[in-house]
Amino acid sequence: MDKLLNDFSFGLFFWQILLFLLLLLLLKKFAWKPILNAVKEREEGILNALKSAEDARKEMQNLTADNERILKEARNDREELLKEARTMRTEMIDEAKGEAQLEADKLIAKAKEGIENEKQAAITDLKNQVADLSVGIAEKLVKDELSSKEKQVTLIEKILKDVKLN
Repeated sequence: MDKLLNDFSFGLFFWQILLFLLLLLLLKKFAWKPILNAVKEREEGILNALKSAEDARKEMQNLTADNERILKEARNDREELLKEARTMRTEMIDEAKGEAQLEADKLIAKAKEGIENEKQAAITDLKNQVADLSVGIAEKLVKDELSSKEKQVTLIEKILKDVKLN
């Protein structure tokens, strides 16, 4: 019985090894290749995803650098425009001040001229009034002086004396 058990164990062992080898061949033919191919595809997919992620990161860095450059240029352009606007504003203010000063000078000159004309007119009017008043006073005095013959003779003598002295 021991021999039978040994033969049975050996036969069982032989068939188990044979079945195991057959299972390995079947797995190799039908399972290993698809599993290895799936693992290989997965590995390639992961590598491609990593490469794409690295490319995307580089592209983002480039875009970020471009955005910074564009922002810097825009800031420089804005500063340049503001500087030009300030310069233009200053020039316009200076020009307006100059024009206002010229206009003010013209108005002052016209006002001075008008004042001088009014002054001359007032002086002329005052002279005319003084002359009229003087003539009126002289007329009254002459009437009073010439009212009698004696006064007329005295006045003529006085005038003749003054004429001789001058």
